[in-house]
Amino acid sequence: MDFFVQSYETLTVFMDKGGPILYWIMLVTFLMWVLIIERLWYLKFIFKSDQQRIQIIWENRKERKSWYAHKIRAALISKASGRLTQGMNIIKTLVALCPLVGLLGTVTGMIEVFEIMAILGSGNARAMADGVSKATIPTMAGMVAALSGIFIATYLEKRIARGSYILEDSLVMDH
Repeated sequence: MDFFVQSYETLTVFMDKGGPILYWIMLVTFLMWVLIIERLWYLKFIFKSDQQRIQIIWENRKERKSWYAHKIRAALISKASGRLTQGMNIIKTLVALCPLVGLLGTVTGMIEVFEIMAILGSGNARAMADGVSKATIPTMAGMVAALSGIFIATYLEKRIARGSYILEDSLVMDH
C-alpha cells in the first residue's frame, strides 16, 4: 500500500509543477487509450466472429455470379470495414490533440513567467522557475502522450487493413 501512496504523491507533485493543463492532457490521453483498448479488444475477440458470420451469410447464398451478388458482397465487405475502422478517426484526432494541448500549457506557463517578471522584475530566477516548469512539463507530457498514441494507431491501421483484405479475399465469387 505504501507504493501506491508514494506513487500518488509523486504524481500530485508532477501535476502541480505542470499546472492545470496537465489535467487536460491526462483526460485526452485517457480517452485516447480507452478507444485504443476498445479497438484492440474488437480486433482480438469480436472481429473473428463477425468475419465468420459474414462468410456464412455469403456461403449460404445459392447464386454468387450476378450483379446483385456482387453488390451484396460489396455491402457485406463495406459494413465489416465500417465496423473495423469505427473510432479510428477519433483516435487520430486525440493523438493530434495531445501536443496541441501541451503547447497550450507552454503558452500559459510563459504568461505566468511574464507576469512574475512584471511584478518582481527579471532578477528573481526562483520566482520564474515555477512558470518555466509550467511551460515545459505540459509540452513534454503532450508529446509523450502523442507518441504513445501514434505507434499504436499505426499498428491498429495495419491490423484493420489486413483484416479487411482477408475478409474480402475470403468471400469468393463464382465465375
